[in-house]
Amino acid sequence: MFSDFPTWWDGLSVLSKVYWIIAFPATLIFLIQLIMTFIGGDVDHDMDGDMDNDLDHDIGFHLITFKNMIAFFTLFAWSGLASIEGGLSVIFTIVISTVSGVIMMIIMAGLFYYISKFTQSGTMDMNNAIGQTGDVYLSIPSKKTGLGKVQVNVQGQLRTLDAMTEDTEDIKTNSIIEVVEIISGNVLLVKRVR
Repeated sequence: MFSDFPTWWDGLSVLSKVYWIIAFPATLIFLIQLIMTFIGGDVDHDMDGDMDNDLDHDIGFHLITFKNMIAFFTLFAWSGLASIEGGLSVIFTIVISTVSGVIMMIIMAGLFYYISKFTQSGTMDMNNAIGQTGDVYLSIPSKKTGLGKVQVNVQGQLRTLDAMTEDTEDIKTNSIIEVVEIISGNVLLVKRVR
């Protein structure tokens, strides 16, 4: 099988050789990306020069990413080879393969844009706890003299968090509290509701 490769390769046109040279590595990388996506090792980096280190920024519509470029070159190469095999002219082959690649990039960028809209950040914003009511899990000493623990629903999840109070009496376990503000990082300032 491989002994016929030099004969087959020499019989190809220059354009066919270019498409085959692009098709092999692009398809291989595309398949690796596909497998990594299904097993959870998916990583994509934007190539638009945006070096924002804020992890909570909105994921916009990014056309030029590594994953989209691989998708472009994969479809570009295979549609070009199919056009050559179909007997189309060089101009039509290049146009069809380029348009096919661009369409694939737009579809991929659109899919990732809309998927990102359905997912939410796992980062908890403590400010979302303000105004929430919850239960005292461990008694909270009065007048900010120590920490207790409360269970509060933040961003749709029940969280157990450190809490202090300015109340003149300790807030006992199973009391109902309201979060007044956030103090020193992840410590809640609470008041007894009942």
